[in-house]
Amino acid sequence: MQRINLIRPEQASGEIKDIYDSLAKKMGRVPNIFQAMANASAVLKTYLALSDLASQTSLSLKLREMIALAVAEATGCEYCLSAHTKIGESVGLTKAEILEARRGKATDNKNNQILKFTVEATKTWGKVSDETFKNLLAAGVTTAEIAEISQVITLNLFTNIFNHIAKTENDFPAVEKI
Repeated sequence: MQRINLIRPEQASGEIKDIYDSLAKKMGRVPNIFQAMANASAVLKTYLALSDLASQTSLSLKLREMIALAVAEATGCEYCLSAHTKIGESVGLTKAEILEARRGKATDNKNNQILKFTVEATKTWGKVSDETFKNLLAAGVTTAEIAEISQVITLNLFTNIFNHIAKTENDFPAVEKI
């Protein structure tokens, strides 16, 4: 059961209404996670700002979605798995790529090392092994990209933790466990 009340679009006013209008224009609706975050406007604005900044990295949208899927699987966040599966499909990830990302794997070596790093960083709160870090560098990942990957992991941990605390009701198509 949802622990944090949703601020429904018809209840929103002022700044939250403006944010909702922008989200609805971009996404076609206001997902439940944002309606829960809207209980504290600073929380919703923090997420949106972090998300906007993540979109300004050198990481492709597909890779950012693969990272989101790997983090969501590692933390067991069903809401984020469902949301990022839907988003991943919309940005061109195949069903096979989505499943592989959830497993922390990719077909090309560079993305495979990035997803391996992502899962390890998520499960160890960033305490990745020297070997994993060296494998990233050997695969051609720059230190700037590692910083950006860390940012995307952190953004997704924020939403995963929020959803676990809020028990956000899933308003995306549910995905099967793997």
